[in-house]
Amino acid sequence: MALHLTRALQHRNYRLFFGGQSISLIGTWITRVATSWLVYRLTGSLVLLGVVGFCGQIPTLVLAPFAGVIVDRSDRKRILLYTQVMSMLQSFALAAMVFTDTVSVPLILALQVIQGVINAFDTPARQTFVVEMVEDRADLANAIALNSSMVNASRIIGPSIGGVIIAATGEGWCFLIDAISYIAVIVSLLMMNVEPREIKRTATNMLEELRTGYDYVTSFLPVRTALTLLALVSILGMPYTVLMPAIATKVLHGGPHTLGFLMTSSGVGALAGAFYLASRRTVLGLGKAMVYSTSAFGIGLIVFSLSRSLWVSLLVLPLVGGGMMITMAATNTIIQTIVTEDLRGRVMSFYAMAFLGTAPIGSLIAGLAADKIGPARTILVGGVCCLIVVVWFSLRLPKLREIVRPIYMERGIIAAAEIDAGVKAL
Repeated sequence: MALHLTRALQHRNYRLFFGGQSISLIGTWITRVATSWLVYRLTGSLVLLGVVGFCGQIPTLVLAPFAGVIVDRSDRKRILLYTQVMSMLQSFALAAMVFTDTVSVPLILALQVIQGVINAFDTPARQTFVVEMVEDRADLANAIALNSSMVNASRIIGPSIGGVIIAATGEGWCFLIDAISYIAVIVSLLMMNVEPREIKRTATNMLEELRTGYDYVTSFLPVRTALTLLALVSILGMPYTVLMPAIATKVLHGGPHTLGFLMTSSGVGALAGAFYLASRRTVLGLGKAMVYSTSAFGIGLIVFSLSRSLWVSLLVLPLVGGGMMITMAATNTIIQTIVTEDLRGRVMSFYAMAFLGTAPIGSLIAGLAADKIGPARTILVGGVCCLIVVVWFSLRLPKLREIVRPIYMERGIIAAAEIDAGVKAL
């Protein structure tokens, strides 16, 4: 069973990446908690919490499609090396400003924008590079699930460490630790031996290639529907993370430790969801899993918004974290399974837009709404909207299965005998 859960780690390159990235992501989550806490400590503003999230992610919405074209044209490993080095320098700069007491909200927002630009290229490169690290396509779904496990394990460890460090020494050390942690993933990338990918050289310009990717995403119903679901849930539901500092202090009357506990609780659920996906032996049935997980996410947000007890909040947040993680990773797996190789970078850039690029819109709306109606009611409205979205997706699922079924049969993912036995493609 354990071997089945971790079968993608049999590939040396992926194993190196998994180890280095695990260390780096802990630092990333330490910084995320520290940044939110620093801004809230400096200003006490719910609106600025939303603005910080907006500045950090809006570049992905604007630049990701262009980044996808570059990812399809270029060496993905080299792109990742560049993005990791630049992210490390950005964290060092933030640490230096805090230690020299020159930090200010405008400078934080500027650095968030820079990091957003870096992420616009890093995310599609990272998602598509998994295919190059895992030679056996049968292990691709497991690799994506393990990536999610890695991210969410860091969500458990990182915020907890961040809360302790903030309370003991302040935010500066959080940023410094994050900067140092990037060394691990940079070294892991340098140690890899990756077969050079055949890059098709075309006479078309960037705008023409961008249009080709856009036409594919918007005209291919399974991809379009999955990305629409992910984008709506990201806009409507994910801003609960931006409002966590306000919930921790104003609603639950706690401090940085409380924030760390809340983030950790959500991370536990997300990690459990990742383990569930890693334990699956096939991509079949992921559409149904997305219906259940998105429903759990919406219901969890509603209960969390109504809670005034730390213990109730800690008990329900795993449902929230697990629901969102399964929706996000299942969408990734389905798209990576059905997309054609020459469009992979561009399609995954639209995935980055749907998951990360739309989040700043939700963060900004949530910050403004929380300032008017309070953070708890804002999260409540988001949870109700997520349930409406999942009803829409459920009604479209039978049609999506009909379209995906022949693709899965052509690629050997599903056999004709399984179709006859009633196995569903999604």
